[in-house]
Amino acid sequence: MNDKLTVPASERMKLDNQICFAFYVCSKEIIKKYRPLLTPLGLTYTGYITMLALWEKDKIPVKALGEKLYLDSGTLTPLLKKLESQGFVKRSRSEIDERQVIVSLTEAGHELQQKAAAIPERLVHSFEMDEVQAKQMIESLHFMMKQAPC
Repeated sequence: MNDKLTVPASERMKLDNQICFAFYVCSKEIIKKYRPLLTPLGLTYTGYITMLALWEKDKIPVKALGEKLYLDSGTLTPLLKKLESQGFVKRSRSEIDERQVIVSLTEAGHELQQKAAAIPERLVHSFEMDEVQAKQMIESLHFMMKQAPC
């Protein structure tokens, strides 16, 4: 890797040349694109990613779910309460260690997966990307996530 910067400081300091700004704007705009797809299902974006994680691995401790989603307990607990009140998940104490709370999908939570199945494809197409481009973008972002000190 070449550590020598070739771009003048005056260019590096422009807002449009900041990777953090590009991520910030993209994140906001992507979440905005999800809203009309998720509202009919009664989900927010954070509710959706929580359900995605649970569809991938059901019956998971709250702590592990928070780690997977990069959400702290102050954000995750109210979210899980809302999903539970909607009938999509249930929370219960672990039989092995009662200090752990386990999050499980309900039947309605499982059924919601079918209703949400078209969302990823619809979102990708809203950016006029094909599957290959989307996969490359995801791989690049995952690479950056692994580099970030979390």
